[in-house]
Amino acid sequence: MVASSPTTTSAPRTIWGLEPLDLHARYWAAHGVQVVRQGEPSQIVKHAELFLLTDPRSLCLFKLAPIMDALNWIGPTVLFIRLHDTREHGYRERALTDSADRFVRFERLYDTPDRLARIVITPYREVAQLWQSAPDPLTGWRRLRRFTPRIERVTLSIDGRVYDRTTDREIAEFTHDLIRDWKRPDATIDRATKLEGQSWRDPESTIAADARLIGPVWVGAGRSLDSSTTVIGPAVVWDAPDQRPLAEDIEWQSIEPTAPPQDIAAPQQNPVDLAFKRAFDIVFSLLALLGCAILFPIIMILIWFEDGRPFFFGHKRETMGPREPRDFRCWKFRSMVNNSDQLTRQLIADGKNRGDGGRVDIDPDHDPRLLRIGKFIRRYNIDELPQFWNVLTGDMSIVGPRPSPKKENQYCPAWREARLSVRPGITGLWQIRRTRRAGYDFQEWIKYDIEYVETRSFWFDLVIIWKTIMMMARKGARQ
Repeated sequence: MVASSPTTTSAPRTIWGLEPLDLHARYWAAHGVQVVRQGEPSQIVKHAELFLLTDPRSLCLFKLAPIMDALNWIGPTVLFIRLHDTREHGYRERALTDSADRFVRFERLYDTPDRLARIVITPYREVAQLWQSAPDPLTGWRRLRRFTPRIERVTLSIDGRVYDRTTDREIAEFTHDLIRDWKRPDATIDRATKLEGQSWRDPESTIAADARLIGPVWVGAGRSLDSSTTVIGPAVVWDAPDQRPLAEDIEWQSIEPTAPPQDIAAPQQNPVDLAFKRAFDIVFSLLALLGCAILFPIIMILIWFEDGRPFFFGHKRETMGPREPRDFRCWKFRSMVNNSDQLTRQLIADGKNRGDGGRVDIDPDHDPRLLRIGKFIRRYNIDELPQFWNVLTGDMSIVGPRPSPKKENQYCPAWREARLSVRPGITGLWQIRRTRRAGYDFQEWIKYDIEYVETRSFWFDLVIIWKTIMMMARKGARQ
């Protein structure tokens, strides 16, 4: 069976109640990105992490990784992107015949869009609204440049694919590529139901047990595939016109990040690089302890006046070992009352825990466990200064995954194996990138720990340290 493409002259075909334009929006929503088109009114949601600004004609597919690097490292207000189409050719051929239906020649038709498209990525709703309200794309581009200071604009060129939604062939190619590349349509499409292999179906479809679906195939509502049917993907079997379902709105708050891979191969670092990182950790931690030495007796006295001893709190965390992970005491200044464990259990029972996964996170403004001095040292991360001693002893590093106890590591075995292949850090990728969205903190923790393990380098560590310093400086300026 060969799936046909929707046409512009008849009613648009749908899969799971969605037209190709809707599928494009759902695909990007699954990545936390809302597509905003100039001149097309739609609600700009507050739960999207990023906004993709494009003209009304274009559909685009590309990798987010290089864009996220630029956004996280440089932090621009708008990221202008030149998207180079990487498809192999921009034409199609058809056979021409004479009046007797005899072959004459092939004719080459160039009907694809320009090979270069321009889009914008921004994390700010106000910028998206500015683009959406423009009467035409040219005015939209001028507005972005006029209202965004030059220092807050960055331009990036990347490879991708651009499709013209006004032509049948481009829509067909977009649908083909989307089905091939999108592994989890159920992230934003409730009706997508997993079959064996790479195929997905609608709950209102009927598929015989011995029907053959080879490769990625999407089967729409009202379709029936009998035992003699073979569909070779990437392909779509569109909804039956008379049984087309109503598409539900995107539930932005329920979109979950892509699950981490089950097998994570942590790249092996050169022994020289590891030795250099260890030497850097020792020098940095010694300088930090010497520079902050005057704070230690002051904080210890304040803790003693308010709640007595001890001055330090050491919680068991896991770190890398020669063969198996081992426990160590992760030291902090004590910021909570001495009976905090009992209070923690009561707060969890009362539903005060905002953390997800295995984490406990209580609103610091209404946390009865915190000392007065504890609130202050936590606000400015002063409570973590004793961890530089953990760095000196080799249990921790300046940069690495956040140290966590064994019970939290069990929530995701693949994450545990990856993060324990390196020393935990005082700061890390999660600390500088976390969004603090309710219900997502633990999932982001897993995501960024894995990303750090897979991409770590000395220069990446320096970027994270610099970002951490800037975050602390901004936090201090806001107080």
